[in-house]
Amino acid sequence: MSELVTGEAVVLGLRPARLPSRALAVCVDLVIVWVIYLALTLALLVSVDSLDPAALAAVQVGLFVVVLVGLPIAVETLTGGRSVGKIAAGLRVVRDDGGPIRFRHALVRGAVGVVEMQLLFGVVACTASLVSERGRRLGDVFAGTLVVRERGPRPGRTALPPPPRWCAAEFAELDLSRVPDALWLAIRQFLLRAGQLDPAVRHSMAERLADDVIERTGVPVPHGMPAISYLAGVAAERREREARRSSGSPGIPSPPSSGMPPSRSSESQPSPQPSSSTAAPPSSRPASERESSARGSGEDGPPTPRTGFVPPS
Repeated sequence: MSELVTGEAVVLGLRPARLPSRALAVCVDLVIVWVIYLALTLALLVSVDSLDPAALAAVQVGLFVVVLVGLPIAVETLTGGRSVGKIAAGLRVVRDDGGPIRFRHALVRGAVGVVEMQLLFGVVACTASLVSERGRRLGDVFAGTLVVRERGPRPGRTALPPPPRWCAAEFAELDLSRVPDALWLAIRQFLLRAGQLDPAVRHSMAERLADDVIERTGVPVPHGMPAISYLAGVAAERREREARRSSGSPGIPSPPSSGMPPSRSSESQPSPQPSSSTAAPPSSRPASERESSARGSGEDGPPTPRTGFVPPS
């Protein structure tokens, strides 16, 4: 990695591109440019076959300058240093201070590149790139530019031994509130790079980190479990708790049992009273029969005047 200091005194950590990736990008660009140049040349020869040899040679020189020189310059200027080949290889052209290139940088690189890579078949460009500390060819030296990598290699995932299933309940009961964030960060970085460490170093670091976790949780490592598996299990339990906390679902509550007392709302609501229609259905006899039966029941006293009210039976 190359450290470049900008005008604002900011240190940039750039990774210069080396010869293999740059050669791949140049080959892709040259194939595309030469295909375009040959196609235009054939189309020109078919359409203007009546021109004299001098005019035809002038047109061919113009095509060479426009396509093989002007097209790469225009592409790098418009895309900020990313041609088709560089996009495929994950490269980009930047200035020496890390900023984007301009037309003058692309013009110098393109003009010198024609001599370096096409007229001299890339011998000078490969030699300069191998000799240079940052892999620059002569066009980069004259233009004050640098080809850097935009995409880094993907870190391989380390296959860590998962914790035993019988320890899941013990991890679920751990009190992880006293473990600081700095220790969690150290555990995460260790688990990501454990496969790149020496076995002895990996074992000693896992033991130290596990001791730090035990000191704050107060629960020792389960018997027979390696320290790295313990760290992986604790880290997985913390991630699961954070996921539940962020989603707002700490757990699934258990359904209430049948022996629990009713809620206050159910107690405050009065029980429905049966209506008169439900307690005693109205009689289907006519009103005259009900009045005669009431008078013949042996009740003493003056007859009750008729008011139109019929007492229930």
